[in-house]
Amino acid sequence: MAIKDKVVVITGASSGIGEATAMLLAEKGAKLVLAARRKEKLESIVEKIKEKSGDAVYLVTDVTKRKDNQNLVDFAIETYGKVDVLFLNAGIMPNSPLSALKEEEWDQMIDINIKGVLNGLAAVLPLFIEQRSGHVITTSSVAGLKAYPGGAVYGATKWAVRDLMEVLRMESAQEGTNIRTATIYPAAIKTELLDKITDQKTAAGMTDLYDRYGISPKHVANIVAYAIEQPEEVTINEFTVGPTSQPW
Repeated sequence: MAIKDKVVVITGASSGIGEATAMLLAEKGAKLVLAARRKEKLESIVEKIKEKSGDAVYLVTDVTKRKDNQNLVDFAIETYGKVDVLFLNAGIMPNSPLSALKEEEWDQMIDINIKGVLNGLAAVLPLFIEQRSGHVITTSSVAGLKAYPGGAVYGATKWAVRDLMEVLRMESAQEGTNIRTATIYPAAIKTELLDKITDQKTAAGMTDLYDRYGISPKHVANIVAYAIEQPEEVTINEFTVGPTSQPW
């Protein structure tokens, strides 16, 4: 299925995987609606896309707020007349041992990584159901496939995303709404995720790990493009991606 002229909404679009995906899809002719909390970053990315004759707009969005998610979908429809793909990419990873009891950070991960996905689904599903088509893509993590010390709460949120997306796939098939799904499980990807880690020991270990093995978010962007390009009757539900040299 050609990407050209598809309307793609991306959350967490101000850096990392979201930014790389926006740049790639713009090159392939998608019409992009970019969402994040940092206005200056979004402005800069949209400007870069337009300099290369791409088509993109942005809306400052806090995915933890239901109204912001609805406003985002409404804005996409007002701007381009439709939504074909929603890439729920926003997420944070302030890892720490459970014994550190960083409860505020636990709440932040739950609010962004789980509720942010649910809020996005609540905003777009009525549209996708009505038009009997649509594609939901999410960024989970390898921590949504296996457990890691220091990543209990982060991993729990990413396991939740995995379950939500699998049930969405099954229910859409049962209901005949033709909603495609794809969940991506990245390993060590060079993004801003590590910037939120406040536990010093965890931060040092993760930084060393990502310095040794981290790969560009462009590789995840390629997977998003591949998922979108499949025929309408084909859904590829899961992608695990990481460095070839990663030994775990």
